Amino acid sequence: MNPTPTALIVDDEADILTLLGISLERMGIQAHKADNLADARTALASQSFDFCLTDMRLPDGNGLDLVREISQSQPGLPVAVITAHGDMQSAIDALKSGAFDFVNKPLDLVRLRDMVETALRLNPAKPNHQAHDQGADRLIGQTPVMRQLRAQIAKVARSQAPVFIHGESGTGKEVIARLIHDLSPRSDKPFLPINCGAIPSELMESEFFGHRKGSFTGAGSDKKGLFQAAKGGTLFLDEVAELPLSMQVKLLRALQERAVRPVGASFEEAVDVRIISATHKNLAQRVQVGEFRQDLFYRLNVIQLDAPPLRERRDDIPLLATHILQRLAERDAIPPRQLEPSATHTLMNYDFPGNVRELENILERTLALGEEGSIQASELSFPASATATAGTSPAHTNQDPKPQGNGSNDEHTLIQTLETHRWNRTRAAEALGLTLRQLRYRLEKMGLK
Repeated sequence: MNPTPTALIVDDEADILTLLGISLERMGIQAHKADNLADARTALASQSFDFCLTDMRLPDGNGLDLVREISQSQPGLPVAVITAHGDMQSAIDALKSGAFDFVNKPLDLVRLRDMVETALRLNPAKPNHQAHDQGADRLIGQTPVMRQLRAQIAKVARSQAPVFIHGESGTGKEVIARLIHDLSPRSDKPFLPINCGAIPSELMESEFFGHRKGSFTGAGSDKKGLFQAAKGGTLFLDEVAELPLSMQVKLLRALQERAVRPVGASFEEAVDVRIISATHKNLAQRVQVGEFRQDLFYRLNVIQLDAPPLRERRDDIPLLATHILQRLAERDAIPPRQLEPSATHTLMNYDFPGNVRELENILERTLALGEEGSIQASELSFPASATATAGTSPAHTNQDPKPQGNGSNDEHTLIQTLETHRWNRTRAAEALGLTLRQLRYRLEKMGLK
């Protein structure tokens, strides 16, 4: 029989302490009450707890001090904070200080219950290094930068704070987001990835928040939005920089209020989701030029993770290539092929502007067109403009090669770039140094669709 969970609640208002105590006891949780920091520290030193909830303003100090102390001395103990309504800066400060989550005054008991249940699903007996080792099977690489990234993922997975992932195209931002979800207490709930640049602006509000029957032409029935569909889980907003300003305002409100209003509805609906966002663009720079709201940027960028480009972790390329070749062989039910040392050397001296995704495409194309046996350097196919850099010293390959050429070479480069970017024309155009209109024109001129 499992022991009764225990929680420490810290607040200087007697009515709040009573309300919290009753609410927790109804959930089968034993509540220990403290009305100041000194009593809370004494309780923490004398017994163990499964959860802690503290007010921000206390007679003898700030609740953030308690958050920091618990994060240092008892990192396995989830601690949440109570903030004043609308005080998002305090909530963000608490999350950055190590708080698991936050709840606003006046207390929403449904929201409180969801938060406590999520916190209790955390396993304090599972050290971060075990989660780190699990991540090694999914986020391949043993270079220091990858070890550090997996350690960061294991830590942020225990929090409910929004995470912003920055990295070039093809660096595995969705892999990172999914790993955070799978290591979190939300792992048994949905993980919904969405490319913000792929949704037409006129449909965006309906896709995110849902709509009611008859709210617009074509709305023949009620429809759940992504926020409702991801209930209890994680919503991954990929290429968040592509959100139009009008949608940024609505998303900010949804994050602040933790509620959404479906198109055509009269009332907001409470939602319980964790937000992870990502982009390959410089979001801070877009804030400066007025293309992205600063308040939304700060709300999304509570914790930032950087997905390193492949050229900055070249020593991981042999391990990655072996893993990819093994996976492709299993998928296609063919004998696995290995790289000759010369082929490995060639790959390690190529800059990979498309990063891991480009490495996968190169190896897949090599398997499809090559013969049996080990893979020679001559079998590897690179974009036309990259042949000058492949096989040279890493010290001379820090450029971001731009495919060039004309005629059949131009067509070959366009197709390879589109394949590298999974036929996303916007990303391919950026990689080629073209506008989207220029790329469309060239495709039409070549008779390609």
